[in-house]
Amino acid sequence: MSDGVLGDLNELFHVKARLGIMTLLISQGESDFSTLKAHLGLTDGNLGAHIRVLEEAGYVGVEKGFVGRRPRTTCRVTEAGRKAFAAYLHQLEALIRMVDPDKL
Repeated sequence: MSDGVLGDLNELFHVKARLGIMTLLISQGESDFSTLKAHLGLTDGNLGAHIRVLEEAGYVGVEKGFVGRRPRTTCRVTEAGRKAFAAYLHQLEALIRMVDPDKL
């Protein structure tokens, strides 16, 4: 099955936390670290690690700055990330269509 149905499924998005990050960022346009953390229920370290994986893949852009004296990290999906995530969702849809609900 690795060359067929699941062969091109992007495993970076298949992790629950990264699926959540991408979904929130695409639906909101961008988000700061604190908002992502609150919505996803992740620790600082865990969220940071997942964002780093997506950033290194070129799927998420990270901008660090300050609001007043407080640090603020803002994340947004890159064009490459948007295309890769759309392809991932299309592949999942294809998998779902293969299953006959009457056989579940």
